[in-house]
Amino acid sequence: MTITVDDAGSGDLLLGVVIGAYRDETQEFKYDIIDVKYFQPALFRKKEYLSQTSKICTELLSKLQPKPEEEIFLCQGYLFDEAVEELRKLYGEERVKRIRVVGEPQRLVEIAYLDEIRNLGYEPLAEREEKRAKNFFHMMRWLQNKPDMLRYAKTGWPRLKRYNMFKDCQQNAAKFEVVCADCGKACTVSFKPSKSKPIYCPVCWGLRKPKR
Repeated sequence: MTITVDDAGSGDLLLGVVIGAYRDETQEFKYDIIDVKYFQPALFRKKEYLSQTSKICTELLSKLQPKPEEEIFLCQGYLFDEAVEELRKLYGEERVKRIRVVGEPQRLVEIAYLDEIRNLGYEPLAEREEKRAKNFFHMMRWLQNKPDMLRYAKTGWPRLKRYNMFKDCQQNAAKFEVVCADCGKACTVSFKPSKSKPIYCPVCWGLRKPKR
């Protein structure tokens, strides 16, 4: 008996990522979604999507209640790098394995992702799996026509900097934690601090700013 956990949407521009768990013997299937905010600049840089994947995997398996003899197969994708360690602590080293997921588990997780992006009003390409580049630009053109839907895009990917429509998303979310050179309090700034120049919090900067 086995439970297989897979993901869908990690390489797609729209929405977060669907994580699904499938029990082979009974065809039970449950899924949840890693919110798209974890793939947008502020949280993406911190790789918090890894802990979210781990959390969702744990919750899905808890719902399926693995039997003592059941093995748990996890997708080989990078999203599960943290989850595999946590699940091995819960279920044992020998029971949790990484595999290349194919067949029914993969199909059901993909269907779940497609249903979710259709709920946004987007109709996916029929040949999306065979033509990944074409699929990306199809999603991007859809967003260009519906800029209000950018909040559902994975804008944290560094490669998106080359496209004007994503630049503001990345720049607006850029925050850096620093310590004020005057008062010593922690604060955030929207620019990358220089090691050679002092940084001030808004209050101290206001006191230092020349009067007009």
